[in-house]
Amino acid sequence: MGKTIELTAADGHKFAAYRAEPPGKPRGALIVIMEIFGVNSHIKSVADAYAADGYLAIAPAMFDRVQPGLDIGYTPADIDVGRGIMQKIKLEDAVKDVAAALNDVRSAGKVGIVGYCWGGTCAWKSASSVDGLACAIAYYGGGIPGLINDKPKCPVMFHWGETDASIPLDKAKEVAAAHSAQIHYFYPAGHGFNCDQRGSYSAESAKLARSRSLEFLRKHVG
Repeated sequence: MGKTIELTAADGHKFAAYRAEPPGKPRGALIVIMEIFGVNSHIKSVADAYAADGYLAIAPAMFDRVQPGLDIGYTPADIDVGRGIMQKIKLEDAVKDVAAALNDVRSAGKVGIVGYCWGGTCAWKSASSVDGLACAIAYYGGGIPGLINDKPKCPVMFHWGETDASIPLDKAKEVAAAHSAQIHYFYPAGHGFNCDQRGSYSAESAKLARSRSLEFLRKHVG
């Protein structure tokens, strides 16, 4: 289990982050970017799992700029709340928070980033905007097609759901074509397939995507 710490972004914004230590010497570090539901039990479990795999994992509370301490579930009402906050968050501010998280864990070695849902978009934006990332992993980031012209500074792995109602398959494939030098995987699953607390959870796709992500991290982070 990890602990909650406080970080400070370059613009002075103070925000919380969940930090999970590995059992031994870190292989490196991983920034875990939340969905639109805050650093909830699911995101903490994701960070804990990557810590168990040897990474110093940190999950910054990316919505603290609008609503500190957000921790909600996956009901339709929760989704409405999360979307409302998401619309008030500027990506240029989000990458400042990512940079602060990176500074906190860089002593562990190379640093990667993984993001889910809105966090997938944030991971993609960070790949082109934050110096010092060794790699980025984006799970079904709905805003990525709108950022198709971004130029990543590090290797990126994408995980897309073929039946994702939030991201038309043709748009995801446009991103794959435009960034063919990166790694793209498509799964017979919908949006949020990695989250075992959502109705769209796909155990088989989640397991495969995670094994691919770990292999990617072993190559680029350690």
